[in-house]
Amino acid sequence: MRVIGLAGWSGAGKTHLIVKLIPFLCERGFSVSTLKHAHHAFDVDQPGKDSYLHREAGAREVLVASDKRFALMHELRGAPEPALAELLRRMSPADLVLIEGYKRDPHVKIEVHREENGKPWLYPEDNSIAAVATDAREGAPTHLPHAHLDDIQAIAGLLLALARPVEETLSRIAGA
Repeated sequence: MRVIGLAGWSGAGKTHLIVKLIPFLCERGFSVSTLKHAHHAFDVDQPGKDSYLHREAGAREVLVASDKRFALMHELRGAPEPALAELLRRMSPADLVLIEGYKRDPHVKIEVHREENGKPWLYPEDNSIAAVATDAREGAPTHLPHAHLDDIQAIAGLLLALARPVEETLSRIAGA
């Protein structure tokens, strides 16, 4: 299992890019999983459903399964947010794990930068950024590999070239 992040400010197009990369990589025979950080409260459950009622009643974990999928919901109930390393350890094996967000963690990342967003670049302050996907005509780092945001094939090539084994990623995170 290899891991790489896509990091950038909100509005840069990380999710849009990932939903284009996943089918591109899958069509080429790679199994792909994603790990996304959310900055706000979110819910994958629906009020009134049995699983929702189980959580509301106080269950720490609720696993819902069918012949199509399963989902495990874990309520933190006041515990701190799990670290990226802990979440990576929970993931089932895949050829490639794409991490969306976690821009402050030290795993290898590709910076997603959209010029019209008007946000500063991350790369000058983050030495774990190994490449850039951008639509910017100016200010892009010349010392890092880069691809245009619309060039899915080139970005996929960067992902595959730069993704690191999960063990190396966990070691890098632990050493930070």
